[in-house]
Amino acid sequence: MKLEYEDNKEINTGYQSNHRKIAMFLSFIPGLGQMYNRQFIKGIGFLILAASFLTVFWDFLDIGIWGLFTLGTTLPRDNSIFLLVNGIISILLLFFAAIFVFIVLRDAYKNGQKRDLGHRLNSMREQYRNLIDNGFPYLILSPGFFLLVFVVITPIIFVFTIAFTNYDLFHQWPASLMDWVGFENFKKLFTLEMWRSTFFNVFAWTLVWTFGATTCQIALGVFLAVIVNQKELKGKAIIRTVFILPWAVPAFVSILIFSGMFNQDFGSINEILASTIGVEIPWMTEPFWSRLALIMIQTWLGFPFIFVMVTGVLQAIPEELYEAAVVDGASALQKFRNITFPLIMFSIAPILITQYTFNFNNFNVIFLFNGGGPPVSGQKAGGTDILISWIYNLTMTSQQYGIAAAITLIMSAFVIAVAVWQFRRTKSFQEEDMM
Repeated sequence: MKLEYEDNKEINTGYQSNHRKIAMFLSFIPGLGQMYNRQFIKGIGFLILAASFLTVFWDFLDIGIWGLFTLGTTLPRDNSIFLLVNGIISILLLFFAAIFVFIVLRDAYKNGQKRDLGHRLNSMREQYRNLIDNGFPYLILSPGFFLLVFVVITPIIFVFTIAFTNYDLFHQWPASLMDWVGFENFKKLFTLEMWRSTFFNVFAWTLVWTFGATTCQIALGVFLAVIVNQKELKGKAIIRTVFILPWAVPAFVSILIFSGMFNQDFGSINEILASTIGVEIPWMTEPFWSRLALIMIQTWLGFPFIFVMVTGVLQAIPEELYEAAVVDGASALQKFRNITFPLIMFSIAPILITQYTFNFNNFNVIFLFNGGGPPVSGQKAGGTDILISWIYNLTMTSQQYGIAAAITLIMSAFVIAVAVWQFRRTKSFQEEDMM
């Protein structure tokens, strides 16, 4: 620490000139600072890169930034969506250009600082070796990073920006231009009666669906795994195979089969109920029964995954723990509550959280069962629509993209907040060894 302090003191007080400041100032035109530091090859390289960037992207950046602010002024020449996408890409290109300029400024300042202290500058060969030794991981990661930015980040920013526009059926090219409307879409969701009631009804059902369906599939999977893992049970291999079979069938096939079975006109479930207890249930036309059917279907589809995971955890629990519990006089319920269940949750809690987030956005089962229906009077969504299926209908059917994007942002913020909160509270991320 003392030697480091002495070195810093020398750097702070040993300057013999102002090369570092001059070089950094000149580097606002990339390359000039390096040339000032007599690193001509590097300077020419930076200058060529900067000139090439401006030559290639100047017109694109000019139109992109203009389009991002105006979203077009003249029809049919301007397409607001294209201008918005160009504007987002322009911002990202400027972001990368800013990083490049920062690197150039820092390089010029560091080398100017060496000159101020009277130190020798690295040769081109030494700079190349330094780049390979210290920057190799960044060079390898950079293609993936650029791909991530333009394939993943750009669509996210696009959805984010759409939420603040009036993009809908009546504001599309070539009939009309799109405009920025600020928080108008969010305001509609919470102030207009039809939108507000629909949003809160769908949001409430989404929460019930998420917690109901996921908890049922977890409870059934854990229960069956614990039962099958009992030492006294014979034929475990066959029983486990049977319980895993629902997982082997493609989910969409199972959902379509269930959709037919629950059909109140020709479905086998109503036929069985009518022949045994004389009751026919309107599974497809009453929201309550449709929702109950969906929870049962998702429980059937999801429990094999939980069953397999918990079976693996149970087989890894040391038998000595149960033997010690028996010696202490623990009952079967106490052994499950104090040994089995904590160890199961410790091992698979993060995966269980992902099951909740998965079902929050589980579009397939909602859409394939009855398309989000049945219709509900005075609502803009069906009786079993969750947020993700409602967003699909808003975009693909009524083309209200701005509202759909606003709902997407709200939904994403909720899922991210809950997932982060749960992950931070999960002991799997706080304790390395619980055994």
